[in-house]
Amino acid sequence: MFEIQARQAALEEVVSPLLAVGVYKDENAPQTLADAAAPALSGDFTGASGTSALLYTADNIASERLLLVGLGDRASFTPEKLRRTAATVAKRARSLKLREASFLLPTPPDADLESAAQCAAEGASLGLYRFTRYKSGNGETPRQELESFELVVEASSDEDTANRGARTGVRYAEGAALARDLANEPSNTATPEYLADKARDIAERHGMEITVLDRAGIEAEGLTGLSTVGRSAANEPRFIVLEHRGGGEAAPVVIVGKAVTFDSGGISIKPTGGMEDMKFDMSGGAAVLGAMETVGSLELPLNVVALVPATENLPAGDAFKPGDILTMQSGKTVEILTTDAEGRLILADALLYAKRYDPAAVIDCATLTGACIVALGNHASGLMGNDEDLIAEVQTAGETAGERSWPLPLFDEYTEQIKGDTADIKNSGGRGGGALTAGAFLKEFADFPWVHLDIAGTAFGKKGNAYTPKGATGVPTRTLVEFLVGRVR
Repeated sequence: MFEIQARQAALEEVVSPLLAVGVYKDENAPQTLADAAAPALSGDFTGASGTSALLYTADNIASERLLLVGLGDRASFTPEKLRRTAATVAKRARSLKLREASFLLPTPPDADLESAAQCAAEGASLGLYRFTRYKSGNGETPRQELESFELVVEASSDEDTANRGARTGVRYAEGAALARDLANEPSNTATPEYLADKARDIAERHGMEITVLDRAGIEAEGLTGLSTVGRSAANEPRFIVLEHRGGGEAAPVVIVGKAVTFDSGGISIKPTGGMEDMKFDMSGGAAVLGAMETVGSLELPLNVVALVPATENLPAGDAFKPGDILTMQSGKTVEILTTDAEGRLILADALLYAKRYDPAAVIDCATLTGACIVALGNHASGLMGNDEDLIAEVQTAGETAGERSWPLPLFDEYTEQIKGDTADIKNSGGRGGGALTAGAFLKEFADFPWVHLDIAGTAFGKKGNAYTPKGATGVPTRTLVEFLVGRVR
């Protein structure tokens, strides 16, 4: 069991296998460490961001090892850089096969002690994440061998405040780790029913209400998009509704996550290269379930409803085809140009379902379009919506969480681009502005304050930062949580 705790202590009194201390660029280490750090600070180590130096300490330091970590320029040290620094320290301790490590907690200029401790706990926890259950000989290997990570705070600091922040950070990280686990699972394990079982587990542990519609229930509810996309799959679709009731009679926030547990493209089949990554097409649903895990553990005094339409998209004799026309629950008709634009169909169902809650706000997240990767690369999610204040609120939450998003326009011209020839609208507007025409499609089904996050470029990848490994990143789990927490601050 990995534990993170804050403790007031003088550096020379910290007894640890590894004591990590941040050093700002071109500044000296704390005076207490001057003798121990002198060899490194003589010119080999400058404090540049991302650098480190491991020393075996002098007599005046009680810890066995001293790790100097570069923080970069003091003025530009941010909470996000603190997350990455804490992750670097935790991973270095693990690489040394240590069970314990201590880290002198630095506080960024724009953060207080509690938020600094939260960021450090998030970074350390997520930095140690590994998905190894299918590696031969590993079995149920723990996520990390490091057992204890101590945040050392100055004697003048409030230890209780730092511990409160650390506990919150661990809960944020646990939700993101759950999202990573779900998305990293192969599609022969992570079926729609598997996701439903995980939702049931969350509901049971946190006292939430859970509804799962099977194929018959989906059809009876009139969820045309989900029933159509999922009708050719042997693993039947599920529509998952998870409700956290902590806000009395207030209107809920609804979070929606696309969960296509494997996307072959259907009849409009994808190329072979990279198709194995289409197990990650349920990352939006994974993030929503991860967020609900954290919502429950934090016992947020807020009403939150999670909607996860889950299905496979596979070709078969009864698969839907280009040229088909669907009539959605609202009565709007949709012309199918490509069966590889299936995510917006199942999200449209979820948005129509959300209307019954008279929601205060709705946020959907989906690995929706390759076009968003072309526009923003892997460094930011696409952000669209019909309410500028809500868009700004979600963007701010993402910045705070270290999961950047960037606003993209939904001009009327993008809606014109998806007008159908034989139906009201079509499910593809062509290559030009592909992320935006997908957003415009969803906008047709959202008559409430609504935001869409296209996470195609940020939900998974081949290379991450210090606390984001290859594979699933968990984005935008912490953005959703930060947004929800912001609503009750």
